[in-house]
Amino acid sequence: MLVKETGRIKRHRRIRKKLLGTPERPRLTVHRSARNIYVQVVDDTKAHTLYSFSTADKKFDAVAPKKGKVAKAEKLGEFFAKDLKEKGINKIAFDRGGYLYHGRVKALADSLRKHGIDF
Repeated sequence: MLVKETGRIKRHRRIRKKLLGTPERPRLTVHRSARNIYVQVVDDTKAHTLYSFSTADKKFDAVAPKKGKVAKAEKLGEFFAKDLKEKGINKIAFDRGGYLYHGRVKALADSLRKHGIDF
């Protein structure tokens, strides 16, 4: 395993010690790959994924901007916030997955806040 990935996993374990998704405030976790960004909402009390979405989904391709990973992350936040509100989820615990709060992760978080998700 790469040294950078090992460091990210260690950071994620430290973060997960403090975060817990509940039915009232589920945990939104982020995974970032070279091309895509994946988000899912998890209720840790039941160990159950409530909803997941990514920039690789077919539904997202129709509305996605054609250039820029940060722009796609912002659009994903807007799209995901709308879907969360339809499911009755307005509050989340944001789990950045060990990634720096910068770039795509920050763009996603800011877009979620802008569209009414509280964390």
